Amino acid sequence: MDLVEGVGESSSPTRSFGGFGAHDVRNDVYNRLMESGNVEAVSNQEFREQLDVHFNRLPASYVLDINVDKVEDVLLHQKLLSRARDPDNRPVFHIRFLENFWTKGDEIEDLQILSVSPSAKAPVDNDGFLPLNDRNRNFVNDFEPCCKLEDLNLDVRKYPIDMERGTPAEDFTRRQEVSHIPIHEVIFSTVDKPKLLSQLSALLSDIGLNIREAHVFSTTDGYSLDVFVVDGWPVEDTEGLYEAMRKTIARNEGSWSGSSLSKSSLGKALAVEMKTGDWEIDTRLLKVGERIASGSCGDLYRGAYIGQDVAVKVLRSEHLNDTIGDEFAQEVAILRQVQHRNVVRFIGACTKSPNFWIVTEYMPGGSLYEYLHKNHIVLNLPQLLKFAIDVCKGMEYLHQNNIIHRDLKTANLLMDSENAVKVADFGVARFQCVGGVMTAETGTYRWMAPEVINHQPYDQKADVFSFAIVLWELVTAKVPYDTMTPLQAALGVRQGLRPELPRDAHPKLLDLMQRCWEAIPGNRPSFSEIRIELEKLLQEVQETPEETEGS
Repeated sequence: MDLVEGVGESSSPTRSFGGFGAHDVRNDVYNRLMESGNVEAVSNQEFREQLDVHFNRLPASYVLDINVDKVEDVLLHQKLLSRARDPDNRPVFHIRFLENFWTKGDEIEDLQILSVSPSAKAPVDNDGFLPLNDRNRNFVNDFEPCCKLEDLNLDVRKYPIDMERGTPAEDFTRRQEVSHIPIHEVIFSTVDKPKLLSQLSALLSDIGLNIREAHVFSTTDGYSLDVFVVDGWPVEDTEGLYEAMRKTIARNEGSWSGSSLSKSSLGKALAVEMKTGDWEIDTRLLKVGERIASGSCGDLYRGAYIGQDVAVKVLRSEHLNDTIGDEFAQEVAILRQVQHRNVVRFIGACTKSPNFWIVTEYMPGGSLYEYLHKNHIVLNLPQLLKFAIDVCKGMEYLHQNNIIHRDLKTANLLMDSENAVKVADFGVARFQCVGGVMTAETGTYRWMAPEVINHQPYDQKADVFSFAIVLWELVTAKVPYDTMTPLQAALGVRQGLRPELPRDAHPKLLDLMQRCWEAIPGNRPSFSEIRIELEKLLQEVQETPEETEGS
């Protein structure tokens, strides 16, 4: 259960632009539609009221993402959300070509998505490129990272760079073949549900599309509006892309079916029930107390069971579907087989419908995420190393038993009364089978390995990458990529982005961190190797106390 970043995981942060607020944007949209003589706006006496209803269904970030020069998009979004009410239409989608992204030969840098303030004007050459010469260098530095969907439709430029000569782009025209990358926008609307973003991004990946930008909005009445800017479709014409999308959706038709628990998923859960042993919870002996956390599909309560403090994970019946049912059955199967001092202890489970509960030992110290970020704790080096070693021991044990956690992060690392750290939450953990295919984009974006994001084959080394981000958190006491949305962070990681290395950290920790987040999984160390390195470093630190002063 994701108790920190779950629902809204991919939503864009609320942004403000000076004094231009949501109310002003609504008025501007309405006025522009009326002034342009839009038939729908002019002929409908209830248009303003319907427009307000549309805005009120969506979060404030939606209003701030509107391009007031393209207010017709609001009407398009209204229609898509309306069509999504019909179960036979889901998911509703709309595709349009945005523009060509021009590149020249092999000498240009990696693609960059840039935005220009509306008042900014740059001199461009005849090819539409921005020459990088002395006159324009300051202008280039004024570009901001693209954060609004419409920014991709502004002055997006790809410029070749010759840092020594400041060669203008036209010099390259004679030497390099000009090519273009068509950019398309794909909008989806369907019933909102857990992990919808992963499902949609997997759908786009199946077609061969790369996500450049994505904004995901949930309505107050349970629908989603998801806007993706993509490349990977080789032509401007959208007809072929429409057909490819229809075929891909048809192949996965069963996965778009609302939020009811299907017979197949329920059957898997009941298969667990039929093999019950002494771990099946007698609910008459279980006392459920206060709720201590909430996730995207369930809640966590403190409780008591036969004289011991426990944590009770309760799945909400309204969220039970194929995916959640599978995860419940898999989590019980894994927890039944693991027993280690650095893995949260399994007490039992209730598998009798409609009550699907998992009971584990209660961890009074809470999560490492809360310990670091809510209390703003900066760890001294010995304590940091002890935490990291505990995590390694738990993960080493899991990997030795062919289990991949797939969601290793500080929110899933819990502390007992003695501050020993234990690996918890096996909702997306899986047994690693030789030749098996693991699901892409499983876990939490800020901690996710690039091969998982990129829908490539992956193994236990994906957990090692996640551990590198955990180690970075322990060193810095910061949330990784805290200036980005989770999806922006994921898109950056796939292109080589990593958290900024802390300046004052121990050199051996920095070296280990970088080896653990290597892009090539095979270059990352195993948890056994990591544990040995950390234990040696802890021994060195304890023998030379002066090194820990100020840490």
